[in-house]
Amino acid sequence: MNTKSIALILLCSLIGADYCLAHEPQRDSTMAMTLSEITVTKQLNHLNGIAKVDLTMNPVNSSQEVLRYIPGLFIAQHAGGGKAEQMFLRGFDIDHGTDINITVDGVPVNMVSHAHGQGYADLHFLQPEAIETIDFDKGPYNAQKGDLATAGYVAFKTKDRIANEATVEIGQFNTQRYHLSYSLMNNRDNSLYVSSSFLNSDGYFDSPQNFKRLNLMAKYTHWSDHSRFNVILSHFNSSWDASGQIPDRAVSQGLISRWGAIDDTEGGNTSRSDINFIHSLTLDNGATVKSNAWLSHYKFNLFSNFTFFLNDSINGDQINQSENRMTGGANTEYSQKTHWGNSLWNINAGASFRYDAIDNLALYHTISRKRIGTYALGDVNESCLSGFVSAGIEIGKWFINPAARIDYFSFAYSDKTQDTYSNKGISKAVISPKLNFIYNASPSLQLFWKNGKGFHSNDARVVVAQNGKSILPAGYGSDLGFFWKPRHNIAINAAAWFLWLEQEFVYVGDEAVVEPSGKSRRLGLDLGLRWQFLKNFYFQADYTYCHARSIGEPNGQDYIPLAPVHTLVAGLNYQNKGFNANLRCRYMSDRPANEDYSITADGYFIADFNASYRYRMVTIGTFIENLFNAKWKEAQFATETRLQNEPVSVTELHYTPGTPFNARAYITIHF
Repeated sequence: MNTKSIALILLCSLIGADYCLAHEPQRDSTMAMTLSEITVTKQLNHLNGIAKVDLTMNPVNSSQEVLRYIPGLFIAQHAGGGKAEQMFLRGFDIDHGTDINITVDGVPVNMVSHAHGQGYADLHFLQPEAIETIDFDKGPYNAQKGDLATAGYVAFKTKDRIANEATVEIGQFNTQRYHLSYSLMNNRDNSLYVSSSFLNSDGYFDSPQNFKRLNLMAKYTHWSDHSRFNVILSHFNSSWDASGQIPDRAVSQGLISRWGAIDDTEGGNTSRSDINFIHSLTLDNGATVKSNAWLSHYKFNLFSNFTFFLNDSINGDQINQSENRMTGGANTEYSQKTHWGNSLWNINAGASFRYDAIDNLALYHTISRKRIGTYALGDVNESCLSGFVSAGIEIGKWFINPAARIDYFSFAYSDKTQDTYSNKGISKAVISPKLNFIYNASPSLQLFWKNGKGFHSNDARVVVAQNGKSILPAGYGSDLGFFWKPRHNIAINAAAWFLWLEQEFVYVGDEAVVEPSGKSRRLGLDLGLRWQFLKNFYFQADYTYCHARSIGEPNGQDYIPLAPVHTLVAGLNYQNKGFNANLRCRYMSDRPANEDYSITADGYFIADFNASYRYRMVTIGTFIENLFNAKWKEAQFATETRLQNEPVSVTELHYTPGTPFNARAYITIHF
């Protein structure tokens, strides 16, 4: 990427926006939503309007790509494709979901007290063809979202009706994907469809990944005059091999290639099966009641080697993290609008319950996937009972949203490595107030100020180790900004934001230890632009700057490892008479890999391209990742490691190389 290219993209994004308030009129379902349909309205979720347009203009083409459609959110894969992606948002290295709340049809994706990391969110069970809408927002400002919603939340909704289609996709690196969706029932009152896909790929590494993933889903919907009822069944399983993260020195010394591995027996397998019942009802007084109840069975088995021969110079340091989990819960929400004098009140109140029973939550020492020792083994029982109330008050040009929620947790951990039985339980509650202001200065200009407290729960093993102290660290945030539509085809927004996090204790699943982490402060700026400058052209850009530092640490020793500083996503889409083409670019600047910034995580600029053409009942298309074949590092860590026969350990940058030029072609039959 040359200097002129960077300057051009930055110039475009500096006048832009992430936030739009949406009103979507009734329309033909075959019509694409346009930017002109986005209007300034008095509601809290600013991002949802443009999300609808973005999704229309840029259809999601893979499970991995789903999260990249959230403005400002970056992902990295570093374990063969089957592991949940590492996420970055607003100056956070979110790991696999520690500070972002993710749901699909009201069912939590995040796994608390997970074998690999708190809030682990594997979204690969969601088929992109089934996505109808993406609801999301940044910051801890929505009272409906509780645990883990500090950096933000993402809520996916699947389609009630789906098109009949079959897809065959072929690509480089022995990649194949097959997809079939079919409506078994589709009338005025009822819909029943099935959607399935199978993916197989060797990947671009020297050692084949042997990646396989199967997705199955069925959804039934019944409509009546005042209600809707859904039953959703889904299952997915995947297995894979991985090359893991490699040290810089191994490549520079010629010990391995850029696509090589120190331990190519990494990898794993995982599965998830869900059933979800959803019911929505409109009462005679105009109020609505929405409820769902769900049950999930989840298995996880991961083999990793982060330090090679640092701890065990003979057998090596490969570990196995595994668990077997049943989790279930229910949510209900009541909403009603009422007039009080000259004001309109929208009252929302709700309650939820979640219970996780985790058997054999384990960390083993392994050699080539064979267990030779046990570091940690136990059972977890964790529950959370929550309630919230939120008032949306419209007074003239003002919209005021005071809200609060309470979450009550119960943790119990039974350590199976002890000679005598122990099952220690601890309970804790946290209250999270919110206060948001929106001012519609004109039909085209809106000002907002959002404030709120959020939190993320800690691993049950942390709770026990800390005797219930500092186990629900809070995050305090504030956003100040505007949304502006100077013309019907332009949406511009800017927001300055602040987020402060309390002291927290973190369970490091890779080492089975509890590590303290101090207070932190993040100051940032979000900018974005949506511009439909011609009937068929749609441009979008989202830029985020963040200054992230630890509090209480000496100057120069207070960097937060892997916290993004500058991120930028820009894209150009063209649609016309069945033809669709899209060019998307993403940029992340250099950032600190450790606390004193003596090691740098390298920045990158990647461009992706896709195009498709539909003629009657047939669509043909292509996806190209890394269009210009840039040499980049996707996941990066500062890690102390020792290679076999090395006399001393070395702390340096370790990474997983990002995909090279990767082309796939597909054909879809619509029937």
